[in-house]
Amino acid sequence: MGVFRHTWLEARKVFVRMLSNGDAASVSGDALVDALDPTKRLCKLIISCRKASALEHELDHSGVRVTPEVAERVLERLDNAGMLTYRFFEWARRQKRGGCAHTVRSFHTVVGSLAKIRQYQLMWDVVAVMRKEGVANVETFCIIMRKYARAQKFDEAVYTFNVMEKYGVSSNLAAFNSLLSALCKSKNVRKAQEIFDKMNNRFTPDAKTYSILLEGWGRAPNLPKMWEVYNEMLDSGCQPDIVTYGIMVDVLCKTGRIEEAVRVVHDMSSRGCQPTTFLYSVLVHTYGVEMRIEDAVATFLDMEKDGVVPDVVVYNALVTAFCKVKKFDNAFRVMDDMEGHGITPNSRTWNIILNALISHGKDDEAYRVFRSMIKRCQPDSDTYTVMIKMFCDNDKIEMALKVWKYMRLKQFIPSMHTFSVLINGLCDKGEVSQACVLLEDMIEKGIRPPGSTFGKLRQLLLKEGRKDVLEFLVEKMKMLIQEPLFD
Repeated sequence: MGVFRHTWLEARKVFVRMLSNGDAASVSGDALVDALDPTKRLCKLIISCRKASALEHELDHSGVRVTPEVAERVLERLDNAGMLTYRFFEWARRQKRGGCAHTVRSFHTVVGSLAKIRQYQLMWDVVAVMRKEGVANVETFCIIMRKYARAQKFDEAVYTFNVMEKYGVSSNLAAFNSLLSALCKSKNVRKAQEIFDKMNNRFTPDAKTYSILLEGWGRAPNLPKMWEVYNEMLDSGCQPDIVTYGIMVDVLCKTGRIEEAVRVVHDMSSRGCQPTTFLYSVLVHTYGVEMRIEDAVATFLDMEKDGVVPDVVVYNALVTAFCKVKKFDNAFRVMDDMEGHGITPNSRTWNIILNALISHGKDDEAYRVFRSMIKRCQPDSDTYTVMIKMFCDNDKIEMALKVWKYMRLKQFIPSMHTFSVLINGLCDKGEVSQACVLLEDMIEKGIRPPGSTFGKLRQLLLKEGRKDVLEFLVEKMKMLIQEPLFD
C-alpha cells in the first residue's frame, strides 16, 4: 500500500505542475471572480472540489446563502458535473431554516443530470421527492423518457410513460408524443409505431404525432412507410403543418432527393404555407454537401427575395457550403454579413469552420481561428474537444493541456468526450501519471469513462507494473452507482 500511495502522490504532483503552467496573464484576468456573485462563488467552489465526498464540508463553510434562484443557476451551469451536481442539490435542500425550496427547473436539471450518468436509482429518488412536494409534471417524465431512450433502454422509457399516474401526473397527448419522439430519435421507430398502433385510441393523434412518425420512418430510411403514414394522416382529417412539411423536406434532402424537396417547398407556397428559414437552411446545407455552391447561394438569395429574414441557422448552412468547397474567405465574409445584419455567429458557426480547417490539414489556421473565437464567443463542449483532439493527434500534448487549462479557468465542465480525448492523448504520449489523475477527476465528477479509454490506460498501467494504481481506479469505478429501473 505504501508503494501505491507514493505512486499516486507522484501522479498528483505531476497533475498540479501541469495545471500551474500556462499564460499567467490569462490566469490573473480570469481569476477575478466577482466575490459578490453567489452563483459564481458556488460554481468555482464545486468545480475546484477534488473529492465529491468533501463537497458538503466545503459548502458548509462557504458562507453563501442559497436561494432557489441561485440554486437553479448553479445547477444549470453544472449539469455536466454528475454526482457533484446531485450533492449540491441535496446539500441545498438540507440547509438551515427549512432548506432551499428548489424550483421545478432545478429538479428537472438534476433529474436529467443523473440520468445522463445512469444514476437511475437516485434519479427516481428525486422524482419521489417531487411527488411528495407536488411539483412533478408531464415534463418530468418526458425528460426521463428521452434519457432512457437515448441510453437504448426502450422498455424503461415505456415503463416511465405507464407509471406517471403513480406519481400523481396524468398521461396526456403531450406525454404520448414525447414517448414516440424519444423512441424515434433513438432509432427505434418500429417500437414507436407499435405503441402508436396500440395506444392511439387513448388519444386523438394531432399533426405533431404524425410528424414524429413521419420523421422516424424517413430517417430509417423507409420512404414507402413514411408516405403510408402521411396518407393515413390525411385520411384521418389531420392537416399537415409547417413542421410536417419541414420534416418531409429534411428527409427528402437527406436521402438525396433534393429536387423533390424543392417541389414540396414550392407546393407549400402555392397552398399559402410560407416556408421557414429552417426549410431554406436544409436546402442550402444539402446543396453545400453536394458541393453545388452556386445553387446554395441562389437558394439563400431566393429566401431573402421572398421576404424570409435569414437567421443564424441558415447562415451556418451557407458557411458549411463554402467550407465544403474550401472557400474559407467566403465563409468569413458570410460571418461578417451576419454581424452586419445584427446576427451574432454562435459556437456552431465557429465549430463548422474549425472542423473544416482541421479536416483539410490547416491546423495552424484553426488555432488562430480558435484564439479569435474566444474573444467573441463562448466555446462549447464540441469546440474544446475538437481543439484538444487536434493537438493530441499532432503530438502537441502541451498545447492540448493549454486548451484544457483555459477551459477549466472558464469554469466549463468537460464532457465525457472531452475527458476521453485528452486521456487518450496522454496515454499515446506515455504520460500515464497525468492520464490517471485526469481519469480519477472524471470519475469523481460521476462521469463514467468509455471502455476503450479505460482499457487503453489499463494496458499501460499493467505494462508499467502499476497494478496498485489500476486497482485503485477500478475501485473508484465501482463506486459509481449502477442501478436498474426502480419504482
